[in-house]
Amino acid sequence: MRALLGVYDKTGIEAFARGLADLGWELVSTGGTFAALQAAGLPVRKVEDLTGFPEMLDGRVKTLHPAVHAGILARRDLPAHMAALEAHGIGPIDLVACNLYPFYATVTRPGGVPFAEAIENIDIGGPTLLRAAAKNHEAVLPVVDPADYARVLEALRAGGAGPDLRRELAWKAFAHVAAYDSAVAEWLWSQQRPGEFPPRFTVPLELAQPLRYGENPHQRAAFYLDRSLAGHGRGGIATAVQHHGKEMSYNNYLDADAALELRQRYPHPRLRHRQTHQPLRRRHPRRPLRSLPPRRPRRCHQRLRRHRRLQPPGR
Repeated sequence: MRALLGVYDKTGIEAFARGLADLGWELVSTGGTFAALQAAGLPVRKVEDLTGFPEMLDGRVKTLHPAVHAGILARRDLPAHMAALEAHGIGPIDLVACNLYPFYATVTRPGGVPFAEAIENIDIGGPTLLRAAAKNHEAVLPVVDPADYARVLEALRAGGAGPDLRRELAWKAFAHVAAYDSAVAEWLWSQQRPGEFPPRFTVPLELAQPLRYGENPHQRAAFYLDRSLAGHGRGGIATAVQHHGKEMSYNNYLDADAALELRQRYPHPRLRHRQTHQPLRRRHPRRPLRSLPPRRPRRCHQRLRRHRRLQPPGR
């Protein structure tokens, strides 16, 4: 069994690689990951031993080679695929552990970054490896999250990863790459046409917590965080910390958001009470407590009441 390890975030990679080596896996790695594993005393090969080519173009080309991607994409259940690997002297790759250059963190640094620096932080080989491994997840384990290292090792020690784990890892790899690409596209548009609305905008959302119920008790709901570049550092209810009380519901979040907006709109008056997304009373520091004017009923409700009054008896 062969594992290809190439990570920017090296959290836990040494322990993960050691666990694979203890299980008899062959380790292949690139660049800084190879240096870190070699320094830890682990038996590891360079990816150029597989490709026959050194890393090129200041590291832009490392794993983009048929000797790597054929080993990942070959279906083990198709004799023709395995015969093609054998004919070209390519060995299969059974696990890909990869995470990507920190593009999001780079372009959101205070003060901004030069255009060329941001471009150099767009990962090409990493997403390609993850997509290939995720597509062929029935045979190849795509591991993008260091938090999954331990349970992958646990599954391998127990005899192998099952289909549920493989599909979850494939989903996570595709979701990670999709969010990564959305940040690149959003940033490029902002550089080309700042202030204009893009014709297509993909917003990556991250689950914050499931809610007790939706707008009504029989409805399901969940609260997601906006992880787009436009939402970076915006604050608001999404970043608030709940210190006590039961879990928030959909309506609780609407109430809290409306209260925050009211406080931002009226910096001196203080909100006293609110209900059903509308403030009931507010107080000015130098004025007595007073109620806000009630909302006028909607015209549709007025028409409905008028219609009911005109109904003949018995209907």
